[in-house]
Formats: sequence, C-alpha cells, structure tokens
Amino acid sequence: MARPHRTGGHRAASAALALALWLGLATGAVAQPAAAVPVSGSAAAPAEVPADVPAAASAFGGFRLADITARDGIVLKADVFTPPAGTPGADARGRYPVVVQPASWGQNDLEYVAQGHRFAAAGYVVVTYTVRGFWGSGGEVDVAGPKDVADISMVIDWALAHTPADPDRVGMIGLSLGGGLTLLGAAFDPRIKAVASLSGWADLTDALYSGQTRHTAAATRLARIEGLTGRKSPEFATALDDLFGDHDLPDVIAWAKLRSPAAYLDRINANGAAVYLANGWSDSFFNPGQMTDFYRRLTVPKRLELRPGDHASQEFTGLLGFSNATWDDARGWLDQHLKGVAGAGLPPGVDLEVRPGGAHEAYPDWDSVASRTERLDLAGTATVRGDRPSGASGGTVLLSGLVDQWLHQPPTVLVPLLDRGAAAVRQSEPYGQGLAVRGAVRVHTTVTSSAPQGTTVAYLYDVDALGAGRLIAHAPQSWSGRPAGQSFPLDVTLFPTAYDLPAGHRLALVLGTRDGLYGGETPAGSTVTFGPADVSLPVR
Repeated sequence: MARPHRTGGHRAASAALALALWLGLATGAVAQPAAAVPVSGSAAAPAEVPADVPAAASAFGGFRLADITARDGIVLKADVFTPPAGTPGADARGRYPVVVQPASWGQNDLEYVAQGHRFAAAGYVVVTYTVRGFWGSGGEVDVAGPKDVADISMVIDWALAHTPADPDRVGMIGLSLGGGLTLLGAAFDPRIKAVASLSGWADLTDALYSGQTRHTAAATRLARIEGLTGRKSPEFATALDDLFGDHDLPDVIAWAKLRSPAAYLDRINANGAAVYLANGWSDSFFNPGQMTDFYRRLTVPKRLELRPGDHASQEFTGLLGFSNATWDDARGWLDQHLKGVAGAGLPPGVDLEVRPGGAHEAYPDWDSVASRTERLDLAGTATVRGDRPSGASGGTVLLSGLVDQWLHQPPTVLVPLLDRGAAAVRQSEPYGQGLAVRGAVRVHTTVTSSAPQGTTVAYLYDVDALGAGRLIAHAPQSWSGRPAGQSFPLDVTLFPTAYDLPAGHRLALVLGTRDGLYGGETPAGSTVTFGPADVSLPVR
C-alpha cells in the first residue's frame, strides 16, 4: 500500500492515527547471514558544525523535518531536534552528544516529539526516524533484520554530516521495535557508546516461541498493527504464516534468531556500549525472562529496571510529555555515559518495583535478587481433558498488564471454581509470615498423555482466605514425540517476578492445557495426567 509523502495535513493525520494506535492497540515489536549485515565504520567528522544545518536550528535550537536516504535508495522520514543556543554540553567545536531514536512498531517519527524536545533542551542533538516499511518511510517492514540494522549506521552517518553531532558521543534510545534496534545498534556499530532499550527484546525467538509454544495472541496483535501502518515484506509474511499455521517452525526460529540481540552478545560486549534495559513484569510481547538472561550475560556497564505493567505501558506518559520515571532514568543513563555527568543516581545494577505494593529494591546484579530457594512439594495426581479452558489465564494481551500497573490488580480467579476437569489445582498451607518471591519459579512434574504432543500452561496464584487467586506468574511449555500413555518428566520455568505474598495467604499451582495467549498443541478430547509437583521458589 503506497504511503504519501508528508505534508502538514498528512503529518496531522499521521499524528492522530499514531495516537489512536497507542490508545486503542498499544505498540510494541531465513535472511542473509549475520556476517553480511553492513556496518558503517566511522565516517570522518568535520571539524566544525556542518554548513547545511539550517540557521534557525543552529542559532536558536529547534525542530526540523529531514529525509535520510539509505544505502539501497529508500528514504527514511526523520525529525531533527537541536539544542537551543548556549545550551551546556557542547564541546570546543560546538558539537553536542547525539541520540538516535528509531520509532516503535507501527509508529512514526512523531512518536518521540515530546522526548526529542526534552533531550534537545538537555543538550543533545536528536534524530528520530520512522523505521523502513512504516508510514512515509520507503521499503518494506524488515523486523530488525539486516536492512534495519544498516539503516542505524546510515542515520548516524547522516547525523554526523548534517547536524552539530559529536562523533565521539553517539547514543541510541528506543521503545519496543526501537528498543530492539538500539541493542542491535550496539552490536553492529562501534561508534555507539550508550543505549537505552525500553520495552525491547533480547531474543525474538523467545518472544514468539518460548517453552516451545507459539505466542499467537501477541503475534496477531503485532500483525494487525503492521497491517494498518506498514508494508509487509515477503520474508515477514512467510514467517507469520508459518507461525500461525504451525509449520516450518525451524525456519521461523532461524528468521527470529537473526533479529535477536542475544545472538550478538559477543559483539555487544566487545564494542563496550553501556546498556540500560527497562521492561514490564507483565509484558505480553517480550517476557522479562529473556531480559534477565540477556542482562546476566552482558559484561559492559549495564542496568536493568523492571516494573509492573504491560508492553510499553510504563513509558507511555513520557511520550505525551509528562514526567516519567523510565524516560528520566534512561536519560540519566545517557547523561552518565555520553556527557560524563556524575551522581545521577543510576549505578549499574538491578532496580525492581515489587508487586503489588510498589516498593523498590536495588541489587548489584540479578543473581543477588533471591537469597535462597524454598521448595514446595504438592502431592496428588489429576487427569484432565485436553484443550479445555479451566478458568485460569495469563490474561489479555496489553490489557491485563495495564490493569496490574494502574490498579495493582493482576488477572484474578476464584480458585474453588476452577474446572478440575480441565486443570490440576494444588494449594499450599497458609504462609504465616508471607513470602517474598524474587525471580523465576520452577515447576517439576510428570505427565502422562494420551497423545504424543501437548501443551501445559503453569500458573502460580496468591490465594486469600476467600479463595480469590491473584496471578503471580505463569508460562507455557509444550512437548512432542512422546509415546502415548507413557509418563515423562516436565519442567516449566515461569516468567520472573518480584511479588510479596501477604501473611496468611496460600500459593496455588494450576496446570492447564489451554490459554488464549498461546497456540497450544494438546488435541481436543485427549487426556493429560499430571503427577505430584515440586515447586522451586526463589525468595528473599
């Protein structure tokens, strides 16, 4: 579908539709070998502010539109923000640190107008751009593939040639798709000294297929957003068809791995860019487990912040220009590593906002989050009918995490009313002193199925005296190629969390075979028998 070039009217319409997408849908996010991803080394920077910087922008600071031509000839639509005259932060040549901001999934460069002005007022040159294939930018949606990665370096080249940007102080910040691209930029362009990834991903395979289970609800939402604002590439169309059709999944995995920053950790660590990560506990696109694993393997200066919320929900008010903790912390991180500002209160380490009370806890690293592991043995055997809803659920994409963030109310069920014919339900004794769960809960059980393949979704609930269960964490796990009628062990690692179980409450483990978030593999009418469960609880 052709997109018009921007005029004032088209920009207003774009802004209105972009805002509608945020409010109504929200946003996020096999090709040639990784070695073929082009990298722009370091174009020599001119000694003075480039002559073609408009006088108004150069003298008074401001905002302007720009067209940036990529190596393959397509044009990226961009906005440029420059600091007002006299803003502190320039070097002796009049150059400022530069921040490149790729727009998020389904959005355009207008997305970052409020933050662009804030960064410029703080002494940054800012170049925001619409990622190829969306809105007025040319080409087709590459989903953080080699073309998108090459565009990052081209935008940096352009910024150094056409703005008062300092080639020694280059950073990136992005949300959702933009967040994933910032991490890929850190891997493939050594000029980048610091990045902030907000609601981004580390492992796209995990986002689409964690626990060997297709994440169909999230993928459907992303496809719908792209259908409104983008032009799908044949590669992307094939990957979606294979994911939804449950065929050629090895090809989908290879396609996703190429687009996963975790696949390039050696490059990121070697280049040395300082990495800031911020994500939501209930992110329905990019679960926090992939971010904690990625964080642990980074050897560069690094910081991880996890808060209640769904995909991009923590950052949304910052896009509207309001004070926002995530955006403020991200800028503080860039201040430290691009401008050398000390004492901004953002040391390397981990900051967690604990559910449901909202207390913050700081740790030097992820391994320090839990101080010990408690075991919970849950006896009993239960046989359930396959592919039947039990009432337990991981929630609704984009909605449940928002409710948890704003109302401190995660997906809730009445545990006594759960269908025992569709899920195994086991409860602990009350915890008299409560329990501080910190990290990824692990469940070990045995399964005997009448079919060779299937899916279980494990849920851990906080249950009060009335039987109301508030979801603490969940995760899917599928299996295949198992002889029918033979028992086998099954391990499920739930998505990480920081949750304080109140005194007197119980824990409930629910094992079901169907959840609307996932493309399950359990045949309708089959039976699944769950044996006793051993639950490992990381706690403080």
